[in-house]
Amino acid sequence: MKQRGLVMVFALLVLLSLTILGVSAVTSSLSQSKMAMSMQQTGLAFDAAEAAIAGVFFESEDESLLQDSTKVDPLSAARQLDPYEPETETMSCFDENEWTDRYMTEGGLSWGNEHTTNGTYQTMASTKSWSRTAFIREQACRGSSNVIGGSNVNCHVFIIRGCGKVGGKSTVVANSLAASVFGPASQ
Repeated sequence: MKQRGLVMVFALLVLLSLTILGVSAVTSSLSQSKMAMSMQQTGLAFDAAEAAIAGVFFESEDESLLQDSTKVDPLSAARQLDPYEPETETMSCFDENEWTDRYMTEGGLSWGNEHTTNGTYQTMASTKSWSRTAFIREQACRGSSNVIGGSNVNCHVFIIRGCGKVGGKSTVVANSLAASVFGPASQ
């Protein structure tokens, strides 16, 4: 009789061990699945932020937009605002300061248009994509552009922040780029 009781206790210990191993495997699998989903959503938000930066350059090089006196490209619009001071100011994706905002939507980019309508970048993951552009300063051009030194051309320095957000998530992924373009020297 004692042997049967001992076998039963041993069987219960084996079942308990197997249950603990099973629960641990399921918990680990769920955690890994959540991490993979988070990484995928972060990747989608980063792609949206990169697309927003590309949108600024698209508009800034759009000849039909540049020739239309009723419209303004994002770099020219930012140039008309007060200069941004990177040492004392922050440029947040949520800031409502005087930045030049552009949006990437499902409609994509089209020639001759200012992309100022807020909308969804991707509906599959309900992703938003927008950029903020600020003028930093005007300076003498450096590097290989010194060939034009002494002329009435300077480099205009901008900061462009691309922002991406997946719907239902509280975090925003941002990427920033400093751009220097040739422009007329201020008098």
